[in-house]
Amino acid sequence: MSDRVYLSIGSNIGDRLENLNQAVAYLRQRADVQIVRVSSVYETQPWGNLNQANFYNIAVSLTTSLTPTALLDVLHRAEQLGHRQRLEHWGPRTIDLDIVYWGTQRIETPTLTVPHPRAQARNFVLLPVQEIAGDDDGVLKLVEAALKTKQDTSWIRKVEGVLIDNDK
Repeated sequence: MSDRVYLSIGSNIGDRLENLNQAVAYLRQRADVQIVRVSSVYETQPWGNLNQANFYNIAVSLTTSLTPTALLDVLHRAEQLGHRQRLEHWGPRTIDLDIVYWGTQRIETPTLTVPHPRAQARNFVLLPVQEIAGDDDGVLKLVEAALKTKQDTSWIRKVEGVLIDNDK
């Protein structure tokens, strides 16, 4: 079995839920990506620049035949389709897709670092990944260790009754 890959996906511009649904639907339509689980939707305080709308965030676990760099290209394409504009560091965005974990591998390329370098300190990444990593001991141990040491005091709440459409 190949390593399970974990993504963090967030949106705080426009219809946040629809933006998340469109990103997941794009991934589902690809033959080289198999979604294993999608977390609940969490509403979260913005990170860095607090002068913006709250985010909706999810985690997605998947397997893929793609290389890490090729998957990153797919995620960037999903951002383009979602009209993502990179105007401001930690600024508002229609959609943001990040590779957080690739199993327990460490990946360092000029364009990609896995585990994501700031994931260990962010509630909006760790809690949704923890929710869906229950049967993945290696990643679950990484997440739980990070949760014990993180210092993120930003708020996060599960959005009750809101689910990502798994049939799109």
